[in-house]
Amino acid sequence: MFANNIEIYENKVAAELLIWQKKMQKSPSVANSISKAIQKKVNAFIPDKVHEYITTAIKQMVKLVLYGSTYTAIKPLEDGSLMLREAYVREKIDFYKKAASAEGAIVGAGGILMGLAEFPILFGIKIKLLYDIAALYGHDVTDYRERVFILYVFQLAFSSQERRNEIYQILQTWPQYVQTLPNDINEFDWLTFQQEYRDYLDLAKLAQLIPIIGAPVGAIVNYQLLEKLGDTAKNSYRLRRKLALGNKSI
Repeated sequence: MFANNIEIYENKVAAELLIWQKKMQKSPSVANSISKAIQKKVNAFIPDKVHEYITTAIKQMVKLVLYGSTYTAIKPLEDGSLMLREAYVREKIDFYKKAASAEGAIVGAGGILMGLAEFPILFGIKIKLLYDIAALYGHDVTDYRERVFILYVFQLAFSSQERRNEIYQILQTWPQYVQTLPNDINEFDWLTFQQEYRDYLDLAKLAQLIPIIGAPVGAIVNYQLLEKLGDTAKNSYRLRRKLALGNKSI
């Protein structure tokens, strides 16, 4: 009976993964182009110092992720069915969504200065979630190549559709791609990463800097961002599992 439940679950996951894969390979839509145009106009109204602060904060966080295990990582889960692993993953996603929502509400109530200070804090929460998810799927983040994978997952969640298509192609060929990585990472394109991440966040997070409405906006946006990241990570590791099995099964 338990074996049947596992098989049913894995069939369900395979169907969900297929839908997600098609979504990741969609061509940029007219709505994407309009959003990008609006984003450029919004950016023009944001002071240069704010852009510089966000860029520097993201750059430093990316470097910390690349060059060392800066977050307390849980021990990789070596044994367990996909159904068990994803039960734990759902718990983690739910926990971090609530944590980010609470943090966003507090910061949103504090105005623009606290809003700016939140960018590295929220980034840290997201990366910690990805570290935990990686471990639950059995991957050891002390290997820098696993941290590179995590950053690609991050980009997949928070990039334009055009960039998302590029990143998806990398993840789809990860077993081959990872063999091309050097023993030490010094060439990660953090500039593209921070620009895509910053541009994605600006529209969603700008309202959080506005007094009075900042608190509810911060709570809702952070919750949704963590939900999106969790779903992207879950499907990215499902894809990786499928590739490891030779595309025969999830």
